[in-house]
Amino acid sequence: MSAHDDLQRDLHPQPQTEQLDPTARGASLDQVFQVASQLQSAMNTVIEGKPAAVRTAVTALLAEGHLLIEDVPGVGKTMLAKTLGRCIDASVRRVQFTPDLLPSDITGVSVYNQDVRDFEFRPGAIFANVVVGDEINRASPKTQSALLESMEEAQVTVDGTTYALPRPFIVLATQNPIEMEGTYPLPEAQRDRFMARISMGYPSARSELEMLDQHGASSPLDDLRPVTDAATVTQMIAAVREVYASPALKQYVVDLTQATRSSSALRLGASPRASLHLLRASRAHAALAGRDHVLPDDVQAVTIPVLAHRLMLTGESQLAHRTAADVLTDLLQRVRVPAPTR
Repeated sequence: MSAHDDLQRDLHPQPQTEQLDPTARGASLDQVFQVASQLQSAMNTVIEGKPAAVRTAVTALLAEGHLLIEDVPGVGKTMLAKTLGRCIDASVRRVQFTPDLLPSDITGVSVYNQDVRDFEFRPGAIFANVVVGDEINRASPKTQSALLESMEEAQVTVDGTTYALPRPFIVLATQNPIEMEGTYPLPEAQRDRFMARISMGYPSARSELEMLDQHGASSPLDDLRPVTDAATVTQMIAAVREVYASPALKQYVVDLTQATRSSSALRLGASPRASLHLLRASRAHAALAGRDHVLPDDVQAVTIPVLAHRLMLTGESQLAHRTAADVLTDLLQRVRVPAPTR
């Protein structure tokens, strides 16, 4: 038996058969794997040559997280967000963030109804299963802050009354890091609410040529049909929560985030919320691989998307042209991986 097999066995010492009971969670991990595979396949027909970005988006969805898509214009940021929304038979709202967008446009507002002589609440754009926030950094900090409560607690409080948001709930926000004129950089508290950040990058020449052949005459979204619905996704999320993570694996997650806080290359490390997001994303990544337990490989696969956008480099690191991803790559090599216990 290989060392990798030993590690799988020891990190997951006994079968978690009770976790696969559909009556306990509403869905089995087999169903999660099958439906998630269909979801990724459908999205890949639209998002040419970017399977890693698609996988991260589905990982964030199943881990109850939110996704920040950051890249230059025209590489498919908004298309990725809209594609995920189209593949799920659920409510989808798109918000174009602009400097004159008000917080009430996001959360909703109480309006006096003369017919009933009382105030009634009119929900804002945040009341949807999938919220696509386009160019989020073009809105004022006050409007950006309207998202904080909803992204953290899946609820909105207006005039002292709290309203629950529909489940599942995911915010897919895009921003352009190049053209900064007239933008408001996301505050650290806002960035920390996003479970993961990805950059689409330019497609390969082959993928771009296929895009021209297949999508030149019409929108690729026109023929896209849902492969699942909101109720099924909610059951899948519940199943992913039960994916087994051993104490050694959890310690590995903590060791990684602790290492960012003591790194001389960083002036701001990962928060405790980042540790929680890293574990949740690792569980979802394991489920997408068809496993009912988390391996260090899962943690390592999601570390950069989950942690990089939360870190702040020192001046020396910036002068050396290092990135947060570079620092995390070094830490992944230095932090001890859980070893099999015998």
